[in-house]
Amino acid sequence: MQNNRMFLVATVALVGLNLRPFMTSIGPVANQIRTTTGLSLQGIALLTLVPMLLMGLIAFVGPAILNAIGERRAILGALGMIFLGCGLRFIVPNGWTLIFTAAIIGFGVAVVQATFPSLIKREFRDHLSPMMGLYSAMLMGGGALGAVIAPVVSNNSGSWKIGLSIFAVPALFAIVFASCFLTRIPHQSRKIPAVMMLLKQPRTWLLIFCFGLINGGYSSIVAWLAPAFQAQDWTATASGNLMAVLTLSQAGAALLLPYLSRKNKDRRVWVGLTLILQLIGFAGLAFMPDTLPYLWAITVGMGLGGCFALLMIVVLDHLSDPAHAGQLSALMQGGGFLLAAMAPWLVAVLHDLTGTYAAGWIWHLSMVLVVAILMTRLDPIHYANVIRISKH
Repeated sequence: MQNNRMFLVATVALVGLNLRPFMTSIGPVANQIRTTTGLSLQGIALLTLVPMLLMGLIAFVGPAILNAIGERRAILGALGMIFLGCGLRFIVPNGWTLIFTAAIIGFGVAVVQATFPSLIKREFRDHLSPMMGLYSAMLMGGGALGAVIAPVVSNNSGSWKIGLSIFAVPALFAIVFASCFLTRIPHQSRKIPAVMMLLKQPRTWLLIFCFGLINGGYSSIVAWLAPAFQAQDWTATASGNLMAVLTLSQAGAALLLPYLSRKNKDRRVWVGLTLILQLIGFAGLAFMPDTLPYLWAITVGMGLGGCFALLMIVVLDHLSDPAHAGQLSALMQGGGFLLAAMAPWLVAVLHDLTGTYAAGWIWHLSMVLVVAILMTRLDPIHYANVIRISKH
């Protein structure tokens, strides 16, 4: 039984590892993609925007998918789509086909993200914070994997297509582990709260806006940090290493902060710490990018990664029933990713208007301040009253 538990933990970690390399691998080789395909900056932004939109849209219908085909089949099918989309990148003939592969992978990632929070709450109820921290850390660690491996493989092979398609390999391992070790529970339709019931409640929207504005910063960093420094004559490998440092910082904070906050029902102090780190990082990138770039990458990475993991726990803290908490989490991610999807495109527009990425970093600096104001309302004393689930 203990071995099975450890294999389930390993499966959660491996699945999380596969949810971000397809996005973080783009930035370091963006210039090569543009040269080969002719995609504009806004076209490159679609490689992040399209999957983020799908992550948002699919999250709303995630519980319906689970009710229709069951949790295990949904996860295995989603991992299969990630594997397929990554593999197809080896043969993409043009930029629009590459965007199509981003949609395929994004769909698979969206289903996993809509499914895993309730799975983790059900299977690890007594260790929710550490396990959500592990899941979030592996998700961010996968981002580091993409940023480091893609430019190295691309340079050594002479093809960015190989650099992007290589991430089909870890997806295949995730399929094998999930098929062997995911808990086999009898499939049955579960009564879940209606989407409209939750969307009528202000707390749902508060969580959506907080999650969306923070992940907008993440999606912009993933899309444009490497190109921003390549515009300052950094090589693809050097900018990829900077991205890797950022994403490893995200992973470290995503793993550490949930563990440190595990005994605190009120997590606002910890969330506040992550917002301060984001303010420092975005300010450094906007106003002093040539000075201590690795420091800015580390601070903004820790802030984004820690905030993501803590918000994933905060939303689950609101409701005790795993299915209900999973639905609320799906809505937070759904609306949040729809907001976050627009951020990389907005940064591209601001770049075209100003000729610099600084305007985009300043925009995200202001969004962090907005989130800081909204976060003051997340007092756990009121959780039982701010989300009401009808029993009929």
